[in-house]
Amino acid sequence: MSPDLVIVITAVLVAVPCALLGTFLVLRQMAMMGDAISHAVLPGIVVAFFLSESLGPVTSLVGAGAFGLLTAVLVEALKNTGKVKEDSSIGVVFTALFALGVFLISKFASDVHLDLQHVLFGEIAFSPLNLLTIGSVNLGPRSFWTLGIVTAVAVLLVLLLYKELKIATFDPGLAAAAGLSPALVHYLLMGAVSVTTVGAFDSVGAVLVVAFLIAPPATAYLLTDGLARMLALSVALGVGSAISGYYLASLLDVAIAGMMAVMAGVLFVMGLLLSPSRGLVANLLRRRRNRRHFARGLLLARLESLGNRASEEELSRRLSWDGGAVVRTLEDAMRDGLVLRPAAGEVALTRRGREAATGMGEGPAG
Repeated sequence: MSPDLVIVITAVLVAVPCALLGTFLVLRQMAMMGDAISHAVLPGIVVAFFLSESLGPVTSLVGAGAFGLLTAVLVEALKNTGKVKEDSSIGVVFTALFALGVFLISKFASDVHLDLQHVLFGEIAFSPLNLLTIGSVNLGPRSFWTLGIVTAVAVLLVLLLYKELKIATFDPGLAAAAGLSPALVHYLLMGAVSVTTVGAFDSVGAVLVVAFLIAPPATAYLLTDGLARMLALSVALGVGSAISGYYLASLLDVAIAGMMAVMAGVLFVMGLLLSPSRGLVANLLRRRRNRRHFARGLLLARLESLGNRASEEELSRRLSWDGGAVVRTLEDAMRDGLVLRPAAGEVALTRRGREAATGMGEGPAG
């Protein structure tokens, strides 16, 4: 298998679980928990190394998963005191645990291949070289096995607990009344995020994991309202970011993981601008249309109060508008057949215009 294909498949295996789990984090307004867990699991990896004297994927996953759950428990506990808001709880917990991990590495593991560069940034370009060998048998790239398991866990979690995750995300009260445990669902989700984060450390680092956890789901949220469609679209956006990011990085000779994160950000900006329902352009056009509709309604109501017919000068004076605003609004109303010009300088309501003015009611006096 070519190195290019290994890198692309590795990136896809990171994007898929991150997109699935990140969708629920975004919907729960807990997107930064991904960032928090990605840093807070560091002491878990160190403790797992101390206990097993190995940096194998299994021990790292267990240690990171344990501290990921600990992060979720501590954040929830701080929030439930009522003294600290959730965002502050996340900041306090993850900085404290991350600092603890940095201290443990610098003090007790300085001669081990476990450092901040290794944990935070990773290097996906080395994926084809990092092989899994058992005895004399070469099983291929280690990332395929590690991230393949992570992806399978995330997909199974979403498939098996789809209804539970959906109910607990949108209505925890209903979930509790139905006999479900929102807390258990929450901690299962946080545990899966922890496993996903540490599973990608060797290949891509925590920074790209956080980008994939947040950007594709946030983009999908802008584009659709259905949960199933949001999950599918989030996965598609994550995979698209990974593939396009790799080939652009090759073309421009820049960092692969960084370009993948950049592409995720580019897709988010495009969604933010062009989303039909929530995009900035759509909102701008909607506000402009509403202003035109309001101005037209006010003009029709004022014209009705003047006996359904008036000069443009009188209409402008009564509305306290400048001549340009009156002309633009009149042209808009004429295009819809609401007013006509029976004589030079005069305007009158059509039958349709009178019906529209009656339905809108008279506007405020000018």
